[in-house]
Amino acid sequence: MSEEEMTPSTVEVLARLSFVITARLEASATGMALSMQQVRLLGILRDHEPTINELAAHLGVDKSSMSGAVVRAEKRGLVIRLPDGQDGRSVRVRLMPAGRTLVEAASAEFEADAERILASLTDGERAQWTALTSRLLSAAVNPASGGRSVHVGRIAPHGR
Repeated sequence: MSEEEMTPSTVEVLARLSFVITARLEASATGMALSMQQVRLLGILRDHEPTINELAAHLGVDKSSMSGAVVRAEKRGLVIRLPDGQDGRSVRVRLMPAGRTLVEAASAEFEADAERILASLTDGERAQWTALTSRLLSAAVNPASGGRSVHVGRIAPHGR
């Protein structure tokens, strides 16, 4: 078998990286007794107090699914629903200290795991990888650049 036949395609590498990252995120979430949807929900709430509709749109789920997720998180003391000062029919969702503790622990665990993976790159390779991946993410979330509109909740602290 030639070297070219043994070298995986770009799409295969992207898929495999996606699988690895998803598995590691799920392991971090499971270790905190959270689902991936709950981790994404709590991650968004670290610096926002969105409505249920805003959360549903951001996470790409319907309003009833999001309402159920918020109710389950609220029962665990992770979030609280508050009246929306601008729309009396709506509620905002706020992260509670217990939720912040969990999402920060999951985030720290994932960040340490990612750092172990990225340590195999030189500083220059890492900067290049970050720049190229940022372009790919922009294309994925911006329909004008040919991608579908996708909302990506963040788990890592902003700027990382």
